[in-house]
Amino acid sequence: MSFSFDSLVLTPDQIDLARSPLAGIGVETYVLGAFNPGMTRLPDGNLLLMVRVAEALREPIFDGHVHAIRWQDGAYVLDAWPLGQADTADPRKFLLREHGWKVMALTSLSWLLPVELSADGTQVVALHYDKVIAPAGNWQCYGVEDARISRVGDKWWMTTCSVSPERHSTTLYSSDNALDWTFEGIVLDHQNKDMLIFEGLIGGKFWAQTRPLGDLYFAYPPGSPYHAGPSINHSTSPDARHWQPHLQPGIRPHAGTVSTARIGGGTPPVLTEVAGQRGWLTLWHGVEPSGIVGKYRTYWSLLDPDEPWNVLATSHPPLLEANPALTEPLREQMYVQDVVFTTGIVEEPDRFIVASGEADLACRITHVPRDAFVAS
Repeated sequence: MSFSFDSLVLTPDQIDLARSPLAGIGVETYVLGAFNPGMTRLPDGNLLLMVRVAEALREPIFDGHVHAIRWQDGAYVLDAWPLGQADTADPRKFLLREHGWKVMALTSLSWLLPVELSADGTQVVALHYDKVIAPAGNWQCYGVEDARISRVGDKWWMTTCSVSPERHSTTLYSSDNALDWTFEGIVLDHQNKDMLIFEGLIGGKFWAQTRPLGDLYFAYPPGSPYHAGPSINHSTSPDARHWQPHLQPGIRPHAGTVSTARIGGGTPPVLTEVAGQRGWLTLWHGVEPSGIVGKYRTYWSLLDPDEPWNVLATSHPPLLEANPALTEPLREQMYVQDVVFTTGIVEEPDRFIVASGEADLACRITHVPRDAFVAS
C-alpha cells in the first residue's frame, strides 16, 4: 500500500545525550533506539511525540561481567552479573540462568523525550529536554517505556510501562497541556505493556484497552476462529485512576490473521467513521514468530460506539508492515528486523496521521487515507 507520506522523522543520531538524564553516569552510552512514540495534538496545533529513548551501555561486558543500568536514590548505577550466568544473545537484555525461571536485566535504560512536530507531523520543531520524564522511584528503576497519550475532554492522560524488580507495571501521568505531566501513580500492578485509554467517555466512564501477559493460556474449542494467547481486554474507571476489568472479551487472536502469536494494543481508540461505519478505531500489533523478537505488523479494528467489546469490522491483511527502505540509511545501527510498532494516531478530515516505532530504532510517521480501511 502506498501512502502520501511515510517517513522516519526522528532517529537516534538526533538525540543529544549531553542533555540526557543519564549524563554523568561515568561510562560511555549510546542511543540504542528512539522509538515507540505516544502522540497527541498540542493546544497550538502542532503534534507531540513522547519518544522512548533507550540509552544503552556502549560496552556492557567488561571485567568478566555483563552490566545493567539502574536508577537508585536519584542517581544511576551499574549492576555487574557474572558473564557465565547470563545469556547475552539479545543486545537489549540478558537472561540470568541461575534462578530456575525466566529472569532478565536490561543493558539499556529508557526515558521519555517530548518531541514537537509540525501540524502535519512531517518536521521536527523542538526537542523538549527540559520536560523529560525519567525514573523517579524504585518502581521504575529499570526505566520508563512506551507511552500512549489520550485526550479526554480538556485533559490529557498518558500511560507508560514502568520496569523494576518489584513489578512490571502500568503507570499514569496527567496534563493540562500535554507538555507538563503530573505522576498519578501505578494503575495496573501486573505485567501489561499496552494499556490505552479511549479518547472519550462511554456511559460516563473512562474505558481502556489492556493486555495482561502470562506463560499459560487455555485452549479454545476445536474449530474456533480464535486461538489461545494474549488478547486485548477492556477495563472501566470512574476517574482514570482506578480500573476494573470488563467481563466481556475484547480483541482476540484470530486464526485468519497471520501475525497473532502475540497481539497488543497500539493506538488509543478514537471515535470516527471508517469502512462505512462509525465506531472506535483502534490500531493494534500482531506478531508472527521469527528469529529472536518476531515480525511485528499493524492491524486495525472498529469497535461498537456503545459496546466496545463488539468488533464491527477488522482486516486480516495488515495495515502497516516494516519498511526496510526507511531504515536502509541506518542499517549499521539496526539490531532487529521486520518490526513496526504503532503507538499514536491523530485524525484529519481525509486521513489519519499515524506514529510508529520502526525496527525498535526510530520514529515513523505515516499518513493513512480513510479508504485504506477495508474490512475483511
